[in-house]
Amino acid sequence: MLSFNVRGENIEVTEAIRSYVEKRLSKLDKYFEETSNSIAHVNLKVYSDKSAKVEVTIPLPYLVLRAEETSPDMYASVDLVTDKLERQIRKYKTKINRKSREKGIKDFELTGPANGAIDAPEKAPKKDDMKVVRTKRLALKPMDSEEAVLQMDMLGHNFFIFEDAETNGTSIVYRRRDGRYGLIETDE
Repeated sequence: MLSFNVRGENIEVTEAIRSYVEKRLSKLDKYFEETSNSIAHVNLKVYSDKSAKVEVTIPLPYLVLRAEETSPDMYASVDLVTDKLERQIRKYKTKINRKSREKGIKDFELTGPANGAIDAPEKAPKKDDMKVVRTKRLALKPMDSEEAVLQMDMLGHNFFIFEDAETNGTSIVYRRRDGRYGLIETDE
């Protein structure tokens, strides 16, 4: 069962908002075992341009579910972020359950919907699914790995490519599954 930690930035979290967040995110309860006590950390933000951002983080034993959505309406953002989290859970459910069994954690497992409906099996990727649909070009800025991690976090990405100021080589910092950071250096 999910419990909730709801906080606001530049907004007072009223009982109506808290109730709506809990009601919508409780929709995800059907994916959690009765014995799991997961906490959904919900951060509500309102910006000067009147947009509303909802960030939800649910730490699990082998995965952190995280989603954020911004829209002109706080309630719409809550709906969008709930849908996004549900898609993530469906996508990773099999992996999480397998790891739980491998590690011998009996009190944690993601389940299917409470009504007994079974998700359609995941399809093998088609050739079109593996097609590159966007290309980005970037100029690598010389920096150290600490600055690269800071840049990565500010952008909200899982990795960041940079030119190492000490070696002049191309390097990549990335966020590991355990929440710490890794560094990949290239041989040139």
